[in-house]
Amino acid sequence: MNKWRRWKLFWMDHWVKISIIVSAVVLVFASIVGMASLESYYRNITLASLPLQILMVIINSVIFVYMYMTVFTRGFSKMGNKNIKARDVKVRFSDVIGIDEAKDECWEVVQLIKDHARLKKIGGKILRGILMMGPPGCGKTYLAKAIATEAGLPFLTMAASEFNEIFVGVGASRVRQLFKKAARMAYGFGGCIVFIDELDAMGQRRTFNQFGSGEGNTTQNQLLVAMDGLGDKSENIIVIGATNAAEDVLDPALLRPGRFDRKVYIRKPNLEGREALFKYYLGKVKYEASIDCKRLARKAVDKSPADIENIVKEAALIATRNKKDVIGLKEISEAIERIELGMKQKLTINPKEREMTAYHESGHLIVTYLLHPRDDVFKASIIPRRHSLGVVHPTPMEEWHGEDRESLLAEIKVCVASYVAEKMKFNTTTTGVGGSPSSDFYRASSIANVMVWRYGMGPSGLIGDYTVNNNLLSEEVKTRLNQDVDKIIKDCMAEVEVLLRKESVLVERFAQELLAKQELDYDEIEAIFAEYGKVNPRKFSSYTPPNEPPKV
Repeated sequence: MNKWRRWKLFWMDHWVKISIIVSAVVLVFASIVGMASLESYYRNITLASLPLQILMVIINSVIFVYMYMTVFTRGFSKMGNKNIKARDVKVRFSDVIGIDEAKDECWEVVQLIKDHARLKKIGGKILRGILMMGPPGCGKTYLAKAIATEAGLPFLTMAASEFNEIFVGVGASRVRQLFKKAARMAYGFGGCIVFIDELDAMGQRRTFNQFGSGEGNTTQNQLLVAMDGLGDKSENIIVIGATNAAEDVLDPALLRPGRFDRKVYIRKPNLEGREALFKYYLGKVKYEASIDCKRLARKAVDKSPADIENIVKEAALIATRNKKDVIGLKEISEAIERIELGMKQKLTINPKEREMTAYHESGHLIVTYLLHPRDDVFKASIIPRRHSLGVVHPTPMEEWHGEDRESLLAEIKVCVASYVAEKMKFNTTTTGVGGSPSSDFYRASSIANVMVWRYGMGPSGLIGDYTVNNNLLSEEVKTRLNQDVDKIIKDCMAEVEVLLRKESVLVERFAQELLAKQELDYDEIEAIFAEYGKVNPRKFSSYTPPNEPPKV
């Protein structure tokens, strides 16, 4: 039955070409018979003028076809969707790593596609739409391809931005073409998967005004109608949408049952997922046997599958430049630094400025190591990168999905530590603590502001999200909130100053080490702290951070 349908589908796709070829053969045969019946004089005249006639016919045909295709048939609405057969996608579920929960949800869909006859028998209906939501680089497109491969269905893919044009009606026309093609593919192969990437480009909340609904609304309306129409047809079409945007950005009509019936939330991989990803991507290259994937997974907290793939690729490039045959831990660490921190820059730096940078970064380093409850110091450097003269690169010791008051205060302390260290040593400070959205003071002020205005963490006891009704607040309340913000920053700065004065020997030691070596790796930093009898507070729960009373 399917074989007959595919032959029928082939005829539907190519009947025009077949008809033209057959007609051309018949006309050529008739012309030969007609020429043979003419006298030689007329035959020669006809043959002599034949090339010119053929040339004129070709020119006229080209002009006519061009005008017809660009003006009368679809015109600007012609789309370039990709039709991929399932056997050509070649992405199995075993190739999708690090997002196991999302895989389990999508595997149910595959089983429903394969066994839709039983579902239909009991009166159920197959899912019509799946919406994949999550941060970029987490495998939404990869997972959609895996569904098509495992289900053995053709795979039509388009980006939502391809539907949007300046001309009214073009997007709606492209939606109609896409679903018409999907219906024909489903007729021939028993089903079809339509994948629309970056769905938010065409699926944002519709707006209506006196100037009309606009092209975006028209395109989305056509998509809504097309997805509604799927239920009235026997063709098995499943629409998969992917977006990085928040769910409330999309129009509610798209999210109602009957359209995108199932929402799959894809998150960044956990520790086990990151370990599996490192094993998978390292398995494609040559690497040293001493590399511990679990240790790499701990270093790569909050990394997406695309980030981990990029780290391994960058490490391979670094190993090649270093004329090595295999990737080592050094190359992977350098790859993480290059991706996170940027390329090293060769700048001529004044010795005084270089010294101040060393003390600036030493302040960050010591406060991060001794006071931060979650982050450890991965690397410290006074080599210029991007827009900074130096950097301390922290890395979380484990996964956290929220922040508490202690961790937010620790972030503020780390930010202001550079200012305190500079002022203690030189009795002056530099512009390195401010001046950009990524600067120390900007970040410290932002965190303190959010703590007070949104999370009720201010010292005065005001509780609530005061950003909701900011315009309705009295001046007295605003003053108290701003005073809380100022008090948090000043209290953190005072605590940091006590710590750095107490550990002035350590500040001096790290500054001199940075001036001598320019960079300090994790093992070197740990060794220096151990030399002064300082243990890592995140590894030993019995350790009491400086300036805090022992816990009873």
